[in-house]
Amino acid sequence: EVQLVESGGGLVQPGGSLRLSCRASGFTAISAAMSWFRQAPGKGLEWVSSISRGGNTFYADSVKGRFTISRDGAKNTLYLQLNSLKTEDTAMYYCAKPKSNVLGDMKKTDGMDYWGEGTLVTVSS
Repeated sequence: EVQLVESGGGLVQPGGSLRLSCRASGFTAISAAMSWFRQAPGKGLEWVSSISRGGNTFYADSVKGRFTISRDGAKNTLYLQLNSLKTEDTAMYYCAKPKSNVLGDMKKTDGMDYWGEGTLVTVSS
């Protein structure tokens, strides 16, 4: 059974950093495409970042240069390093497993097979 469990969210001041984790089970995360999405209060789901099976990384313009996606094969875990956080980064963050390794699928909510339950990031002074 595929499961995705996020952790690492919390309250942080503007300019601060957090590292989100997504522990995978039921499949090998190091050889799978994976994505992060977020949902701000009162808004829809927004694609944040993806990593392809081959390790290529992709970012939304709003987070490029501030967020970094990575994965650890030994721990079967996906990460999202959040740096230089802004108040507008406040959201529930979800990891998800895409249906395919096609970038278009990796960026769309209906391109996902499995979702975690999310971890909340609040950026506030």
